[in-house]
Amino acid sequence: MKKTLLFASLFFVAIAALGQSKHGKTSAFKNYKGLVMAGYQGWFNAQGDGGNRGWNHYVSRGKFEPGFTNIDVWPDVSEYPKTYKTPFKLADGSDAYVYSSHDESSTEVHFRWMKEYGVDGVFVQRFIGDVQGTRGREHNNTVLGNALKYADKYGRAISLMYDLSGMRAGGDSLVIKDFKKLIDSMKLTSRGNKQTWLYHNGKPLIAVWGVGFNDNRRYGLAEAERIIDFLKNDPVYGGCSVLLGVPTYWRDFGNDTEKDPQLHDLLKKVDIIHPWLVGRFNEASYPKFQSRIAEDIAWCKANKLDYVPTVFPGFSWHNMNPKATQDQIPRNRGSFYWKQINGAINGGAEMIYVAMFDEVDEGTAILKTSKNPPVGLSNFVKIEDDIPNDYYLYLTGQAAKTLRKQIPMRDTPPPPIKK
Repeated sequence: MKKTLLFASLFFVAIAALGQSKHGKTSAFKNYKGLVMAGYQGWFNAQGDGGNRGWNHYVSRGKFEPGFTNIDVWPDVSEYPKTYKTPFKLADGSDAYVYSSHDESSTEVHFRWMKEYGVDGVFVQRFIGDVQGTRGREHNNTVLGNALKYADKYGRAISLMYDLSGMRAGGDSLVIKDFKKLIDSMKLTSRGNKQTWLYHNGKPLIAVWGVGFNDNRRYGLAEAERIIDFLKNDPVYGGCSVLLGVPTYWRDFGNDTEKDPQLHDLLKKVDIIHPWLVGRFNEASYPKFQSRIAEDIAWCKANKLDYVPTVFPGFSWHNMNPKATQDQIPRNRGSFYWKQINGAINGGAEMIYVAMFDEVDEGTAILKTSKNPPVGLSNFVKIEDDIPNDYYLYLTGQAAKTLRKQIPMRDTPPPPIKK
C-alpha cells in the first residue's frame, strides 16, 4: 500500500515538473511594474503581401479607395523597406503608399522605434475571431513570430493578449487549444533565462481581453473562467499570471458592464485588472474621471490585485463611422495624452497600458503618421504642424522614465527634441 502511495506521489510530482518545463524559469523582464507597454494590433494587410487577405483593416464596405477606408490617420511609411501602392493620391498627384503588418520588415521597423524612443514593449493582440479561420490564424501567427524575433533583437518586453471579441459560446476550448499549440510550436515562454517575454509575480504573463462587457457578446463569464483556470492551473501549460481586460465601470457595474456579481469573483482569480478607457472622456472631462483610477487601485489593493490603466493619445474613427465627428477626441499637441499619464501615475498606477501602438483606424496610434496624407474624398487627421510625427513615441518613452522616477514629473508634456 505504501509503495502504491509513493508511486502515485512521484507520478504527480513528475506531472507538475512537466508543467513547469513548458515555461522558462525567468525572463529579462521579471515584472510589469515600472513598465509602459502598448497594444500591438498587427492586423493590417496589403494587396499582394502574401497573406491572401487583400487590404485587410484598411478597407471600408469592402473597398479601399478614395471615399472608402477605415483608417483616420495615414501612416508615415518613409522608413519602411517595403510598402504598397494604394488607389489614393497625395496633394502633388503622386501615389500614396501603406505598410503591411504581414511583412517582417514592418515589424522590425516598429520594434526598432520602440527601442529608439524607450517604449518598453507590447502586447501582441490575438483575435479569436481571426484564429477561427485559416487565413486569419496564419496571419496572426506570422505577426506573432516576427514580433518574438524583433522583441529579442531590440530588447523589448513582449506578451500575448487574447482578444475574445467575436468568440462564440463555448469558444474557450478554441483558446485553450490555440495556446497549447503556440507554446509547443513557437516556444513563447521558453527561450532561455534572458528571453524577453514579460513575466509578473514570477510567472509568464498572458492577457485575456473582453470580459464583463454588456454588449451582447455570445460568450460569458463561464468561458472566461475556464480560460483563466487553464492558464493558471493546468499541470502542463498553466502556471501563468493573467491580466484581465474588463470594462471601464467594472468595479461598480456601471454603464458598459454586465450586472453579474460573479464578475468580481472572477476578477479575484487573476493577477492584474486592466479596464478599457478609450473614448470614455476627452481632455475637458478627464479631471472628473481621474478619481476613478485611484478608487479602482484602492479596490485592487484591498483584494491583493495589481491594476493597469489605459491611456490613449486621441481618438478618431470618422472614416469607419461617417456619422462620428472626425478628430472626436483631439490630441492637442500631446496635452491630452500627458494628462492621462500624469493622472495614472499620481493616482498610484505602477504600470501603464497604451492604446495603441499601431491602430490608425481609430486614430489612437503612437507610431509615426503622415503629415502629408492623401487628399480627395477621404479625410485624414494630421498631427499639428509644429509637432514632429514621432512625438507620441517620444512621449511614451518619457512616460516610462517618469513612471520609474528616472526623470521628474512634469505638469505639461515634454517639448519635442529639436533635430
